[in-house]
Amino acid sequence: MQLAFQTRYLLLVIKLSSLVLIASGLGLELGNICAILTHSPTPTIAKFIFWLERLAISTHVVIGAIAAYYAPAKNKIPIIYGTYTFFVGTLGLLELFDFQDNRQ
Repeated sequence: MQLAFQTRYLLLVIKLSSLVLIASGLGLELGNICAILTHSPTPTIAKFIFWLERLAISTHVVIGAIAAYYAPAKNKIPIIYGTYTFFVGTLGLLELFDFQDNRQ
């Protein structure tokens, strides 16, 4: 079954936003590490943002590890597909297991 244009567009928007948010989270973490090393104060609201960012990144690491583990069974290169899934999230796992093709 072919996906409708709106669904493909929505998936693309979700993938791009996930990529931007995870890359931003990695940048925030690097900035936080620099602030800790230079003993710079961080605002209290930033601690909540860092907590959310660490939760998202750790979740994406687990999802990427799952994708890297199952990638050889689907004839994909594990490190490349694990990295791709780390950045796009659960949609990478859905693509790996052909969830969209089996849906009716």
